[in-house]
This record gives sequence, C-alpha cells and structure tokens, in this order.
Amino acid sequence: MTERALWDRLRGSTRSRIGLGRAGDALDTAALLELGAAHAMARDAVHSAADVEALVAGLGALGFADVPTVHSLAPDRPTYLRRPDLGRLLADPETLQPVNADLGIVVCDGLSAAAVDAHAVPMVAALLAALPATVSVAPPVVASQGRVALGDHVAHRLGVGAVVVFIGERPGLSVADSLGAYLSYRPRPGMADSERNCVSNIHPPDGLGYQRAAHVLVSLLAGARELGRSGVDLKDGSAEPAVAVASVAQVSAG
Repeated sequence: MTERALWDRLRGSTRSRIGLGRAGDALDTAALLELGAAHAMARDAVHSAADVEALVAGLGALGFADVPTVHSLAPDRPTYLRRPDLGRLLADPETLQPVNADLGIVVCDGLSAAAVDAHAVPMVAALLAALPATVSVAPPVVASQGRVALGDHVAHRLGVGAVVVFIGERPGLSVADSLGAYLSYRPRPGMADSERNCVSNIHPPDGLGYQRAAHVLVSLLAGARELGRSGVDLKDGSAEPAVAVASVAQVSAG
C-alpha cells in the first residue's frame, strides 16, 4: 500500500485532519480551503439564531398542544457570547406555569444554532419513544440565548422532578452541529455543574445517534431516581457499549 493510499484509508475512518498535504512549509491549497470553510461553519453556528418558529412547530407535531418559549437575560447574541452569566437566568419566568409532570424538556440554542435546528426535534422524539409509559412529560420549552443552567430555572418554575436540556454544543473545526443533552435530577436554581450528567456528541450519522442517546438518557434518569440525585455519583448503566457520558464537571458546559 502506498503512503497516499494509507492516509486516504485512515482519513476514511475519522473526521480529524490527518495526513494533510503540504506546499513548502504550509498546507496545500485544498487543505487550507477546507480548513477555512470549517472555520466559517463554526463561526456561523455560534453567531446564528435558532429558528424558534420551526422548533415550536416541530415539537408541536410530536403531540404537544402548547410549546412555551422563553428568553434568557442576554438581550442579543453578542451579549450572550460575552456574558455567560446572563444566559443562565430567565428574563420572563412568569410565562411558565407549574405542571404535573415527572420530566421537563428544554431546547436551548446554546453555542450552535445549527445543532438545535438539525437535531433537537428528532432527539426529543427519540426520547419520548424510549421513556417508560409511567414517566409523564411536560410540554417542551424552547429557550433563546440560553445556557445549560437556564434549564434549572425553567424546571423550578414548572415544578418537574427532572429536566433534560438539549443544547447546541461549542462547535469545532470537525463538527459544527453537535447537540448535547444535560440531565438534572431534582433541579433547582444554583445547582452545581457536578450535579448534572451530559450525553455529548449527538449528530448522526457521524456522531451519536438519536436512539442510542435516548437510551442512555432513560438509563441515567432511572439511575437518578434510584440514587436520589444526578451528577458525579451517577453512571450510565445501559447495556450497550460506552458512549460520551459524563458529569458536567468533566465537560465544558454552557
């Protein structure tokens, strides 16, 4: 096997940039253009706004008659990026009313609108299909300019026993549309990051699939209910091979 054929084969099994060509001391033109395009996609994912109307319509099509929308204290995208603290607080908590449900779901734009637009609705659908019939679910809430901890405030207003926050993860130069799912049991404002669990890298077909991610979340929820808490003491007990699951203390959270 030639050296070029070897690198071609290796590149077929990873999205990492390996075995790149060179032109003198620099990358060759094709690799440089590809890197520039990936950087542009990552910037667009961070700075773009999620399509809230489409998210509400998609979640409504799953059978929810009313899908509330909320906003963080960050009034716009530039402020959101500069002030993470404002993205963790609700600007309009009075729009949420208590519900009688075991689980709340929050869909946040986070740091990748592309991830939320592409994966949030099918991920919620997969989670609903995987949950036991005994677990009641509140109508999902769509949050703009939100960070992970915003879900604790939403869950506290709803009065649910647990919350899953689906949020766009910080894009990289290989993936700009990766979705994260953060589980908090007995959520409340002021929870530490170590009290949450994260299922990361959801972006089929190259990343974690919807059904597998839903399976892990259901396993974590069952474990949290048995343990009485989520976070560093809670481990994935699902039977399938290990995936990207961790406490938020081990993950860069929004």
